[in-house]
Amino acid sequence: MSNGSTGPNQAAPGPHHDPDANPDPAAGGSGATVERTVIENCAIATVDAAGTEYATGHVVVAGQVIEAVGAGPAPAGLRNVVRRVDAAGHLATPGLVNTHHHFYQWITRGLAQNSGLFDWLVELYPVWARIDEPMVHAAASGSLAMMARGGVTTAMDHHYVFPRGAGDLLGAEIRAAAELGVRFTAARGSMDRGRSEGGLPPDFAVESTEEALRATESAIDTHHDASFGSMLHIAAAPCSPFSVSTELLREAAVLARRKGVRLHTHGSETVEEEKFCRELFGMGPTAYFETTGWLGEDVWMAHCVHMDDADIAAFARTGTGVAHCPSSNARLAAGIARVPDMLAAGVPVGLGVDGTASNEAGELHTELRNALLVNRLRGGPAALDARQALRLATLGGARVLGRAAETGSLEPGKLADLVLWKLDGLGHASIADPVAALVLGPAAPVTLSLVGGRPVVESGRLTGVDEDAVARATREQARRLARIAGID
Repeated sequence: MSNGSTGPNQAAPGPHHDPDANPDPAAGGSGATVERTVIENCAIATVDAAGTEYATGHVVVAGQVIEAVGAGPAPAGLRNVVRRVDAAGHLATPGLVNTHHHFYQWITRGLAQNSGLFDWLVELYPVWARIDEPMVHAAASGSLAMMARGGVTTAMDHHYVFPRGAGDLLGAEIRAAAELGVRFTAARGSMDRGRSEGGLPPDFAVESTEEALRATESAIDTHHDASFGSMLHIAAAPCSPFSVSTELLREAAVLARRKGVRLHTHGSETVEEEKFCRELFGMGPTAYFETTGWLGEDVWMAHCVHMDDADIAAFARTGTGVAHCPSSNARLAAGIARVPDMLAAGVPVGLGVDGTASNEAGELHTELRNALLVNRLRGGPAALDARQALRLATLGGARVLGRAAETGSLEPGKLADLVLWKLDGLGHASIADPVAALVLGPAAPVTLSLVGGRPVVESGRLTGVDEDAVARATREQARRLARIAGID
C-alpha cells in the first residue's frame, strides 16, 4: 500500500517458480507457455496458514493459478506477461467465499420487515411458491452481481422452492453464475414436510420425498464437476428440520455420499426450531442431525445460532462446518452465534449473506464487519479481530465448501481467485492497517477481481453482464411476482 503499512506477520519473500520452466498443466498451459498477469506495489494479505502479509508486494498469475506471491516487485525475466497492474494504494486478498444464500429472494426484498423467522416464513412461503424460471434467473443475476461487484469470487446458493410447472429453476441459477463468471456451488434444496405433515411450508410448496431425491440425483449427474478449478459444484440440501422429513434427510445423506458431493441445510437458527425439534423428535437439532447421518466433514449448516457446548463439541469432533450469517440473524432477531467458541473448538466456519429477504444489502463485505461487531457484543472486544473476520470470509469459507486446497488464500499453485481493494480514497486512507481498513471501514471499492485469472470486475464494474440491464430485469420480475402473488 502507499502508506507502507503491514499486519503483524510481515514475511520474507515467498517462493517463486522458474519463469523459464514449463508450467504445471493445472495452470492451463499443458506444457506450453501460459499468459501471465503481474500485480505489483500493493499490500497483500495472503490468508495462508501463517497469516503472511506484505506491506508492498507482488502476485504473479499464470493461466488460472497463482505462480508467485512475495514482497517487493515481481522477479525480472518473466515471459509472456500480457498485463501488468500497478496496484499502489490497494490491498490484495483472496476472493471472498459466500457459504449460504437464497438467490430467489432478491425479488422479495423489503417484505415482512418486522417478523421473526417462523412468522417471516409463513408470510413469504405463499409468495415464493409462485416463482418461475425467468424470475429466478433475474434474481440470481441480481444476487450474483451484487456479490461479485463486492469481491465475491466463489458463490453458493441454497434453492429449495420448486413450484410445479415453474421451469428449470436450478438451471436458471447455473446459467446466471456462468454469465457472471464466478465459481458456484449450487445446493439443490428440497422440502417434503408440508403443513399437513406438521411442517411449516404450505403443502403446495413442497415436493414428495421421491421427487426431491430423484431431482437431486439428476442435478448432480447433470452438473457436478469435481475437477481442479471447477466452476460448478452441486450439493444435496434438504431445507431444514421443520420442512423436511426424517426419511428425506437420511436418504439425501446416503445419496450425497454415494455421489461424492457435500451436504447442506439450516440448523439451530432459532429458539423456535429448538422447541420444534424437541417436541417432534424428542431431542435438539444437533442430536437429531446426528441420528440422520448429518454430521461430518462433508456437511455444513447455516446459522447455528443456538448451540450449547455439547453441540459445538459434536461439530468439532465430526468436522461439520458452519455458515455464519450475522446480518440475517440480526434482521430476524435470531440471536448471535458463538463463533469464537466454534473457532476455538476447531469447527470450520465461513460467512454467508443469506437470502436478501432477510439481508437486503446482499453482499458479503458487510458480513466481515458485522461478524466482528456482533461477536464482540456477545464476547467482548477480543472476541474476534479483523484478520479473523477476513479469514472467515476467505479460507474459512473455502474450507466449509470443500475447496480449501484450491482457493481461499493467495499461495502458489492455488487458483487465481483474488481481489484488489482500493484503500487510498476518502473512506480508508487514514487507516494505517490495510486489513483493518477493509474490515472496519466502509465498503471498499473493488478495482480488480479475478476468478481463475479472468477479470470479473474491472474498476468497480462487472465485465460479464450489463449491471443496468440486470437491475431492470430484477425490478420487472419483482413487480411481476408481486402481481401474481397479490401483494402489489
